[in-house]
Amino acid sequence: MELRTVLVVGTGLIGTSAALALRKRGVRVLLADRDPGAVRLARELGAGEEWQTGEGQSEGPAEQVDLAVIAVPPAHVASELLELQRIDAARFYTDVASVKVEPLHRAAQLGCDLASYVASHPLAGREKSGPGAARADLFLGRPWALCPTEDSGPEAKAAVLRLIELCGANAVEVSAADHDRAVAVVSHAPHVAASAVAARLTDATDVALGLAGQGVRDVTRIAGSDPGLWLGILSGNAAPVAAVLEAVAADLAEAAGALRALAEGDGTATGEITQLLKRGVAGHDRIPGKHGGPAAPYSVVQVVIGDRPGQLARLFQVCDEVGVNVEDVRLEHAPGLPLGIAELSVQPDAIPTLSDALRERGWQVP
Repeated sequence: MELRTVLVVGTGLIGTSAALALRKRGVRVLLADRDPGAVRLARELGAGEEWQTGEGQSEGPAEQVDLAVIAVPPAHVASELLELQRIDAARFYTDVASVKVEPLHRAAQLGCDLASYVASHPLAGREKSGPGAARADLFLGRPWALCPTEDSGPEAKAAVLRLIELCGANAVEVSAADHDRAVAVVSHAPHVAASAVAARLTDATDVALGLAGQGVRDVTRIAGSDPGLWLGILSGNAAPVAAVLEAVAADLAEAAGALRALAEGDGTATGEITQLLKRGVAGHDRIPGKHGGPAAPYSVVQVVIGDRPGQLARLFQVCDEVGVNVEDVRLEHAPGLPLGIAELSVQPDAIPTLSDALRERGWQVP
């Protein structure tokens, strides 16, 4: 299935990122959005050209595209699909919303043609939103859920699989119900939990905030996302998310009770807390590594780095010179000082080579 022309409806982070990825692969991309400013910015970023239709879309599009990618909030997917099919905008259709059951159910209710439509969802994103945050490499190596139904035609499925391939993602076929239960665990409930932790910071003292380290930044990073966008996501997957949050709340309530008992002198309460911490480690260790499968046991080299332009480039140049691949990197800034710590995750056997090379070149390696 070749995709020569693709229509992206909704030029936010995901839609524009998909458009940029497709453009890099030589696909002609048409852009549409209810916000003319969003289309204009996406176009200026090189994501494609504006979609031309008849007045009010009543006359239909100027041309039929191979695939329409509906990148709008879950609550609007079905109505957008119906309108696009009414004017015969594309041969095939998909959406990229993070909820699948409700849009599919609504599309069936509205009488959409489900043979030409296959729901999908790329498991990629950023805490920033809008076309300005889009990246052509956003989906590289990321899972992309494909949720065909009994009504989905084979050609429609092939078209969406080609889309996923062109964006550099890995297709994972799953039912809509299984998808929604899965993202409740790995995406939606964690977002609410992060927001709950971040909400505690609104009443935190200046002293507490001054002591904030990388841990609280890691836990609350995703809490900075658009509340309106997330309300739509959570509303569309309410029951599965509620079930996960109830389980998390039970764990937290049990931990709080144990800590209260510990504060009152009951030393036996440490067992309950220890069990939760151990379960946390076990769950963390099940998160797949960057190539799928079990996460590799990387070791960390810490390097003191100045807060100046070009420092990271110099650091990575040393890694390149000695042939050490950096698997991951994170930065922790020192409050009030123009420096910080760069933590480079590398293979354990590369630690001596990299550490010695950095020290020889004047880097401070604790």
